[in-house]
Amino acid sequence: MWCSNLNNSRSVYSVFSLGVKELSLLSMMVALCVVSRTFFQFIVNVQPVTAILLIITIYWGAYQGLLVSILSILITNFYMGMGVWTIAQVATYFLLISLTGLLKKIPKFKQSILIQAIYAGITGLLFGFLISAIQAPFLGISAFLPYYLAGIPVDVMHAVGNVVFYLLLTPVLKKLLTETIRKWRRASNG
Repeated sequence: MWCSNLNNSRSVYSVFSLGVKELSLLSMMVALCVVSRTFFQFIVNVQPVTAILLIITIYWGAYQGLLVSILSILITNFYMGMGVWTIAQVATYFLLISLTGLLKKIPKFKQSILIQAIYAGITGLLFGFLISAIQAPFLGISAFLPYYLAGIPVDVMHAVGNVVFYLLLTPVLKKLLTETIRKWRRASNG
């Protein structure tokens, strides 16, 4: 695990061990998600959070994407409202980030921002389906189909928003993440 190299230590760290540099970047990404979700809350389901989490996962790692997703959902839901949907949001982001972590291993996917943007749109639609499916046991299985169908217009808005935010944010966040990680690796090696 390269986190142990960041701490300039020769001991073996667990997967939960994070260096100060990594924690500070994670904190900034959580803050970015929280502020952007709060700022865009007046537009139903059109927030840059999903796009930011996909960018973090593709250009940094699934573990970091999961940490940022959990923390940003919990923090924003503390004042936007907690409920069954919080469990569904965390579980849905876990599934989407896990899928993204697998897809980023495909060279063509990792190299093409256009393919990634299309995937970001698909995740907007998939997000709505997964949220509905995860909440179905709590709301009643018979409520799944009407609940899901009623949410399709909002899911389409989420998908379009994801594509737009992904295309706008990727150049900046990709550069920030890749250059920062490259700098950390150089410092730890030399």
